[in-house]
Amino acid sequence: MTIRVVLADDEALIRAGLRIILDSEPGLAVVGEAADGAAVLPVVRQERPDVVLMDVRMPALDGIEATRRLLALDDPPKVLVVTTFENDDYVYDALRAGADGFLLKRTRPDELVRAVKLVASGESLLFPAAIRALAARRPARRVPGVDRLTGREGDVLRLMARGLSNSEIAAELVVSPETVKTHVGNVLTKLGARDRTQAVIAAYESGFVSPG
Repeated sequence: MTIRVVLADDEALIRAGLRIILDSEPGLAVVGEAADGAAVLPVVRQERPDVVLMDVRMPALDGIEATRRLLALDDPPKVLVVTTFENDDYVYDALRAGADGFLLKRTRPDELVRAVKLVASGESLLFPAAIRALAARRPARRVPGVDRLTGREGDVLRLMARGLSNSEIAAELVVSPETVKTHVGNVLTKLGARDRTQAVIAAYESGFVSPG
């Protein structure tokens, strides 16, 4: 099955470069482009992509608000933020808004392809060190649901914050991957998180996990 991708970036040169990389990979196809955040929604409605590569700094409408609007659709695409600087607060806000991860514009072509395939499969592209650094600059806030986590769910959340996969968490806690999957689902539900990235952000912002 071909993974359909839409590119959203105000720089034509960036879009052209991304298109060349993605269209040259079997199983990937760029099906649309948008030069600003306001144009993303109609392109997505028309083309029904699996993944949107979203620049965060665009005219008319930034990538953060564009991400929120996309994720309000009945069948939203996955969103990968593309940015120049990994310590950009715009990236953090986009992840909070529900983006599935982020990539730097200097990312190697093979890493770009892997990231698109990863999020298309339903995984989150989590960079614990970068998220930790961004969270450390933010004031703590109350996150409903943290106090309802069981001890084992708390253990799972801490390991998620370290960037461990379900299989790695299972090995660490000496339980089955299916058990971990259940715990992860419970964590997301209790925190009201869309995915692992939002859960990890909630863990840092609430102080449940120290960004330091």
